[in-house]
Amino acid sequence: GIGKAIALKLATEGFDVAVNDVAASDELEGVVASIRTMGRKARAVAGDISDTSSHAHILDEAALLGPLTTLVNNAGVGVMSRGDMLEVTEESYDRCQNINTRGTFFLCQAFAKRMLAAPSAQHRSIITISSSNVTALSISRSEYCISKAAVSMATKLFAARLSDHGIGVYEIQPGFIETDMTAPVLEKYQGLIDGGLTVIKRMGQPEDVARVAATMALGFLPYTVGQAVQVDGGLLSVRY
Repeated sequence: GIGKAIALKLATEGFDVAVNDVAASDELEGVVASIRTMGRKARAVAGDISDTSSHAHILDEAALLGPLTTLVNNAGVGVMSRGDMLEVTEESYDRCQNINTRGTFFLCQAFAKRMLAAPSAQHRSIITISSSNVTALSISRSEYCISKAAVSMATKLFAARLSDHGIGVYEIQPGFIETDMTAPVLEKYQGLIDGGLTVIKRMGQPEDVARVAATMALGFLPYTVGQAVQVDGGLLSVRY
C-alpha cells in the first residue's frame, strides 16, 4: 500500500524508480508497468532486506536506472500474533528486528557509502517510514513498537552523520493508514477514529504518506536534520 503509493508519486515527480519487494510477483510488476506508462524508467528488484548479503545486489539493480539519489525504507512487518507482551516469542521479536530495524539500518549504511563514494550536487536523501508507535504504546504489539523506535533513532543518527555531505535523512511516522497490514483491524480503528481518537476523522491513505515522501525526496525540507513528520491525522496531538 504505502510502498506502491510512494513509488507512483515519485514517478509523477520525475523520478525513475526501482521497486523492491521480498519476492517477484505480478503485483510488483504491475507497479513497474504503471510507472512506465508515466514515461519514467522502472525496475522490479526482488530481495529480502533482512538478508544483508542481498543489499549490494538490490542497489546494483537499482543503479541500472541511473545514479542513485533516493532510498525509501518502507519494508516492514507487523507482529506474528497480537497478544500479551509477556507471551511474545523470540521468533516474532527477531522477525520485527531483522526486517524493520537491522535490515533497514544496514541498507542505509550500504546506500550511504555509495553516496559518499560519488559526490553529487543533486539533492540526495534517505527516507524511512517508521510508525506512530515510535512513541504511542501498543502493548499487544510490543516487539513492533520496539523495532520502530529503534529505526527512528537510526534516522537521527544517519542524519547527523551525513549532514556535512548534503544528504538529507528523514522519517515519516504514519498513523492509521488503510493498507493490507491494517486490514484485519480496520473496523476497530475506524470506530476509534469516529470516536475522536484522531483530529481528522478519517483513516489515512497511502497517498497521504506518499506526498510527504515526495516532498522530502525533492529537497523541499532544507535546514532539517532527521526530523520526523507525523502523518497521523493528529493522532499524537496533545489535546485537553
